[in-house]
Amino acid sequence: MIKQSSLTKKYIMAFAGIFLALFLLVHLGINLFILPIAENHQEVYENAVHFMTSNPLVRIFEVVLFATFLIHIVYGTILQIQNWRARPQRYRREGWAHTSFFSKFMIHTGIIIFIFLVIHFINFYFVKLGITSPPRGQAPVMGEEDFYPMAVNLFSNAPYAILYIVLLILLGFHLNHAFQSAFQSLGLNHSKYTPVIRWIGTLYSIIVPLGFICIPLYFLVF
Repeated sequence: MIKQSSLTKKYIMAFAGIFLALFLLVHLGINLFILPIAENHQEVYENAVHFMTSNPLVRIFEVVLFATFLIHIVYGTILQIQNWRARPQRYRREGWAHTSFFSKFMIHTGIIIFIFLVIHFINFYFVKLGITSPPRGQAPVMGEEDFYPMAVNLFSNAPYAILYIVLLILLGFHLNHAFQSAFQSLGLNHSKYTPVIRWIGTLYSIIVPLGFICIPLYFLVF
């Protein structure tokens, strides 16, 4: 096994995190068309889903995406364990006083997000693969890639919608620190640029989860 320094692991972790952050923006842009934001919103959503599930290049991207998720999870866990081992006494007695609020719970929010991903895959991606059954409800599901009625059925289910909202709020906490930490790991610390990166990270960690939250909120209210 190739030995890697902590700095190398942080670089890999940072690049994986930035890639996933960009993917979230694309995913949000598609998912927003579940809502009636345009007259042909359902058609736009279904066309986007069809492209994402049939284009050969996108299928290659899926492999890259899953690999990136795995790298981010594995390296994040390794780095956290290394931090715990390196400063067990200081972490308990002093670290909590000198560490930012969001960084204290990165491993905890990361575990919760992983659980969220598993639930998400069970309800969508694994359905496409024929491993799990599509979520049922008032909207009839006509096939394994008929994601629009699947989404409607899920978000019309109040317990699932509430759980989805709570998990996305936790994702926002995770993103707030992760965004800034990624650029810090890449050595982009500067009195001129750091405040801008922090501001963009905070804005991103609010807008992206809020965008996703709008979807279940719509079905809960209307």
